[in-house]
Amino acid sequence: MADTYFKDIPTIRYEGPETENPLAFRYYDKNKMVLGKRMEDILRCAVCYWHTFAWNGSDVFGAGTYDRPWHKNPTTVEAAKLKLANAFDFFSKLGAPFFTFHDRDIAPEGATLKESNNNLDIIVGEAEKEMARTGIKLLWGTANLFSNPRFMSGAATNPDPEVFAFACGQIRKAMDVTLRLKGENYVLWGGREGYETLLNTDLKREGEQFGRFLKMVADYKHKIGFKGLLLIEPKPKEPTKHQYDFDTATVYAFLQKHGLEKEFKVNIEANHAILSGHTFQHEVGYALANDVFGSLDINRGDEQLGWDTDQFPNDVPATALMLYTLLQGGGFTSGGMNFDAKLRRQSIDAEDLFHAHIGGMDVLARGLIIAEKMIKDGALQKKVEDRYAGWNTELGRSILSGKKTLADIADLALAQNLDPKHRSGRQEALENLVNRYL
Repeated sequence: MADTYFKDIPTIRYEGPETENPLAFRYYDKNKMVLGKRMEDILRCAVCYWHTFAWNGSDVFGAGTYDRPWHKNPTTVEAAKLKLANAFDFFSKLGAPFFTFHDRDIAPEGATLKESNNNLDIIVGEAEKEMARTGIKLLWGTANLFSNPRFMSGAATNPDPEVFAFACGQIRKAMDVTLRLKGENYVLWGGREGYETLLNTDLKREGEQFGRFLKMVADYKHKIGFKGLLLIEPKPKEPTKHQYDFDTATVYAFLQKHGLEKEFKVNIEANHAILSGHTFQHEVGYALANDVFGSLDINRGDEQLGWDTDQFPNDVPATALMLYTLLQGGGFTSGGMNFDAKLRRQSIDAEDLFHAHIGGMDVLARGLIIAEKMIKDGALQKKVEDRYAGWNTELGRSILSGKKTLADIADLALAQNLDPKHRSGRQEALENLVNRYL
């Protein structure tokens, strides 16, 4: 490969906790065995094309601060090819096994849908070569149904059926190229599927449109033989005031209403969980409990800001608890840890992209090692089992058997003169126990 933007950055190696090298892993050792599997195979880290390569450092108050060579003529296929070459150089040097992208991240939008599809085919052809050369795989693909002004009122939920139809065209192509690149999942990121005011919104109609859209996506998955998961990413707010996919519970209820709970699972983002009033651990636990867990976007927000800041993760205790819950629930099947995170606008050097991802992967590795200790020790799980032990008694089993009515159980309580005593949940003791692992 010719020299790239990252030519002066060495391949990132694991050097251990004592290293002083900022361009080395201290905890992420991809071959380290954890719970019988390689660390790399458990975490399945992915680099996000959008934040890492497509975003130019702009925000609502200022122009882009980054001076990447592919940002100079971003609407050209030539710039997209340059971006792709640099992206795979980055993936390879970092040692991330996966990447993710929106269709408009990887290839420029044309004047027509046909032109956009042609651009995408050109770049996907180049991506196939790079994937074959490096062994790097696609964790998931998705379609950008939010940036273009045509989607200002949503895609599937738009009041204009022509926008709905255009979105179908874009989704079909994105699913086709995800299949072509052997992507392991396909994500529906409903960035503008919501509303700003009920004064101009028909909630029932938009819900029906969204349900019909998802059914069509599921049908197309089966038609083309795509074997990966279809994932919906819950998002509570931003950019619209109210998102229809507010949190995992909302998505699950919507899927049940439309008979799609077996077709879709969720791609949970850490900061979206916080913005919806939950913890990341809660959202993962809820998804696992209801068999809709798929994949994760791993990032964080800023506690002093009420929007999605998409910062790289740095909270080891919270990460450890999330991973404990995830591993207790069986871990990933085809999902992984996608760094849907971006640099700060003042972090403008090529090295900064590596510092961010190295730090994030080290945080995941430390959290994983802690989670392994918690699982192997078994003390925390034993406390939970003891708390629910009564449900393994004759009374508990009879209640859940479905053979007894409300009146039967009420009569039993009277006959046995039940006088249940309240017992401590021992939350503080459990929190102290967790802190000993940290």
